[in-house]
Amino acid sequence: LPRIAVLATGGTIAGAAPDAASTAGYQAGALGVNFLLDAVPALASVARIDAEQVASIDSKDLALPLWNTLAARIDALMADPAIDGIVITHGTDTLEETAYALHLVVTGDKPVVLTAAMRPATALSSDGPLNLLNAVTVAAHPGARGQGVLVAFNNRIHGARDVVKTSTYAVDAFQSPELGALGWVQDGRVEFARRVTRSRDACLAIAAAWPPVEVVASYAGVTRTAV
Repeated sequence: LPRIAVLATGGTIAGAAPDAASTAGYQAGALGVNFLLDAVPALASVARIDAEQVASIDSKDLALPLWNTLAARIDALMADPAIDGIVITHGTDTLEETAYALHLVVTGDKPVVLTAAMRPATALSSDGPLNLLNAVTVAAHPGARGQGVLVAFNNRIHGARDVVKTSTYAVDAFQSPELGALGWVQDGRVEFARRVTRSRDACLAIAAAWPPVEVVASYAGVTRTAV
């Protein structure tokens, strides 16, 4: 079986709520990576797993140092001949940003697949276990090589350049509005409808500190007070 490294960073996929009916009032990142893996026994038939707890945060609190940590760890795993692919469990709030940031700085052609969940791990019908299983399945698939960073979510496979979070509550929360999803996972079978044609926009060096760039939204009636 392929050997896949799973890097956990927290998020709703690792969230814990007071009861199984709660899908909003929960603590993100409360559960460790081993809890997530133990909830998906089917992983044993897909890949050999190496698990690492990189962070345990709500992804709205993500900062640049974690991107640098992830990028450095991924580069090391890319250089490890024993590793065939990498999965990152993440929160949904900043998943698309992390995917594209890593897409710009990580080198190597091994699959890097991000996944997440809209419902906490303790909820009835949590979407995290299937998303994790699908992400590992994609990372273990030879067709995922050389496509840069991917996102596996709700049975679809998205490219880092295309993916956008379009809902704050639905389990079908991520879309690729311009070009559509790259493919899908159904019953453990990976299908690619198309491939990433620009697997790397640029290969940037990992920096200890990036220049500060603020994003200011413009809207009708805006004044300089906001700036």
